[in-house]
Amino acid sequence: MSTMSKRERLEATINGAAVDRPPVALWRHWPVDDQFGDELARASLTFQETFDFDIIKVTPSSNFCVEGYGATTSWLGNLEGTRAWGPRIIQTPEDWEQLKPLDPTQGLLGEVVEANRLIGQSVGEDIPFIQTIFNPLSQAKNLVGERLLSDIRQHPDAIKAGLATITESIIRFIEALKPTGAAGIFLALQHASHDRLTEAEYREFCYDLDMQILAATEGMWFNLIHLHGVNVMFDMVAGYPAHAINWHDVETPPSLGEAKTRTQMALCGGLRQWETMVRGTPADVMAEAKTAIEATDGQGFILGTGCVTPIVAPTANILAARKAVDAYA
Repeated sequence: MSTMSKRERLEATINGAAVDRPPVALWRHWPVDDQFGDELARASLTFQETFDFDIIKVTPSSNFCVEGYGATTSWLGNLEGTRAWGPRIIQTPEDWEQLKPLDPTQGLLGEVVEANRLIGQSVGEDIPFIQTIFNPLSQAKNLVGERLLSDIRQHPDAIKAGLATITESIIRFIEALKPTGAAGIFLALQHASHDRLTEAEYREFCYDLDMQILAATEGMWFNLIHLHGVNVMFDMVAGYPAHAINWHDVETPPSLGEAKTRTQMALCGGLRQWETMVRGTPADVMAEAKTAIEATDGQGFILGTGCVTPIVAPTANILAARKAVDAYA
């Protein structure tokens, strides 16, 4: 088979067609850089130029989507590259009802739109890029902290009002994102886990809003769903109208082989972010990648980590992940 372009390879993968080799993508946070659109773009593009992945996942800090509500954060050296939260801005149930939809051209939202614009300007249609979006409940968690589940169960109407506002902000952001050329979104679901909510609670507080967000991406062609944590609600999310799904597949069910029979989406994963990418060797990365590719027959599969690659991952290990797919060309 002749060599495919990155877009051709990804399009074939999400359509279940044959590929010249499996696509591969890793992503990481960019602490401090992620607070400025031009620096986030520069860091993302330099990473791509170094490792030649098939997808650029634009990965700002999670504060980008809630800074406009008044949330504050600081960079304290977390090894995943995430920021520490200041005082939570939701202090009473009534505070949920005071939230107002955000302007996607202002503040950190505007910086992230600018980062996408600069990335799109640089790569054109040659390299697909997708923007991280935390679903409404994930954003709500960052506004209220540990009281989230208490508010869900004791003040459901108040939190639903807040979630509706957050959803409107997300939809406005997606509309601002479209002119940048982004291929789609990386929709992070942090509460689709049996350790956090019941399925009934997830359906009540998240499902319809997730659907609204995905519907807002009309015209985009590659949306990737991320299930965070363990004991995930895979079967509930498996039917989402998206193109690929990513979860901590080596650490929590289902396995890649099992998942192939349970969703029409392409699968993304195969590599452990800490045990393999940080603490392992290049040989460990190659071996784990081989296991994943063979479990999926190398079709409908994107090699990646189950979650963000820590900022301390050795360069040799990241290169090994990129090289691993070439063995199947």
